[in-house]
Amino acid sequence: MKPFLLLASCALVASAWADDNPVPPVAPQDARPATAELSVQPLRMPNGDSAGLLAGSWLVAVDDQWGFGPTVLATAKGNYGGVFVFGVTGQRRWRLGDNTHLAANLTVGAGGGLSSPSLRFGGGLMLRPELQVRHEFGDWYLGAGVAHIRFPSGNVRDTRVTLTVGRMDDFRAFAPRDVGRAGRTYARGGVGFDEIALNGGFYAPRGDTRDRSGRPLTARLGRAGADARQYTAPDTWWGLEAAGAAKGGIDGYMEVLVNAGTDWALFHPRLRLGVQAGLGLGGGGGVDTGSGRLLRAGPTLRWITPWGPSLRLDANRTHATNGHFSVNETRLSLVLPLEGRRGVDARGQDLEEGTVRVQTLAGGVQHHGRVRFKDGSREGITQATLSLTRELGPTWYGTAQGNAAAGGKAGAYAVGLFGMGAQSAARTHGTWRWRTGVEGLVGAAGGGGVVVGGGAVGQLEAWLQLEGTGDLERLRVRLGAGQWGTLRGSGQRSPFVGLSVGYAYGVLGS
Repeated sequence: MKPFLLLASCALVASAWADDNPVPPVAPQDARPATAELSVQPLRMPNGDSAGLLAGSWLVAVDDQWGFGPTVLATAKGNYGGVFVFGVTGQRRWRLGDNTHLAANLTVGAGGGLSSPSLRFGGGLMLRPELQVRHEFGDWYLGAGVAHIRFPSGNVRDTRVTLTVGRMDDFRAFAPRDVGRAGRTYARGGVGFDEIALNGGFYAPRGDTRDRSGRPLTARLGRAGADARQYTAPDTWWGLEAAGAAKGGIDGYMEVLVNAGTDWALFHPRLRLGVQAGLGLGGGGGVDTGSGRLLRAGPTLRWITPWGPSLRLDANRTHATNGHFSVNETRLSLVLPLEGRRGVDARGQDLEEGTVRVQTLAGGVQHHGRVRFKDGSREGITQATLSLTRELGPTWYGTAQGNAAAGGKAGAYAVGLFGMGAQSAARTHGTWRWRTGVEGLVGAAGGGGVVVGGGAVGQLEAWLQLEGTGDLERLRVRLGAGQWGTLRGSGQRSPFVGLSVGYAYGVLGS
């Protein structure tokens, strides 16, 4: 009995000492410049048609000269709605004066769209070098220069003048080694979004909706997607969303939009009724969206659960500004918070507290061995991949992934996936750590002549990951293998292997 009392006394003393000497929360260890850019470029197609490209990039500085980040390009002019390219941009800057700099970009991407015998995107690989001079106005800058776009295995290529508007900001992050510790920050961390939503629903076509051959689209169409929001106030937000067809014979249709909205308490602070509006680009799947420009607006109902996640029910009307696409949309979303608890400190400054979780932004390649095409052939294809992974705890994580064909004959094939995974604890070997895991994803796919049924697809993957230590602690190299296939109808199945390189950083979570 005495040993037990002695141990209990020691535990009480240790507990009291810990309460009097709490471990202070960690602060972000990494603060570096970042920039968001939006540029426009005219494009002359091989068949003589005129089109216009809109490109959006988010770049994080490695040092004073170099920056890297994801880029999305899409057509916004001409009758080529649905041409999308996803890629990674590297940028080198040279200072020319106090408010002027020279920027050289190289974007490597994958994608494509509407093709014909005279218009070919080949396997989907795209290269886009660009040179611009920019002038800065505080946090903003304007640029003009020249860019060349080329699909090496197709015949789409052109060199034209480009115009860019950009805004400079900061990228703040915690060190990955602080995972699991309490953290505190006075500014948003990571990519800056407060929550991500996974959604599914239906489009109900209106009377003027047509495919590109002029046939009416009347059947209800399934869709699946995801969106991310940043709240500028508890009741006001802006965000980005992407979705694709998952049922109804328009596989290959996808859309990317910027939206904003506000809401008000309805009977209870956690139940909120609001409105939202968005604009963006969409097309593919044979749908006639004209140039691809879309407008969207409608009401939204949001329930913030006491446990953190939220549920949203949205009803929107989406309309192509110069095509034959007009639909009523209904969707249900599961919303997961990405940031910690928000509040104010004793001085009245905005404050965010929570537990440090690791988030990883990665790019890579994925090769599928035998994919079935609509012409009856079976061939291998190579995809470029972009993914964002967020740890929810020591074992579980959530992930979103976008892929586009970059090799083979499936140019214009694209897929968006989201899901969950489980991982082992990291083990150390020399200057590296390693861990294993497995994940399951579902989403929508289409284009490039690949058989995908209505568009709903899924994949299972097992992986091995190497993680750097010391100066390389943010580096992630992952090798994976698994099986991809359709979820409805066609019975398409294909094994795949993948390799990706990622950048890991810490953000606050629950």
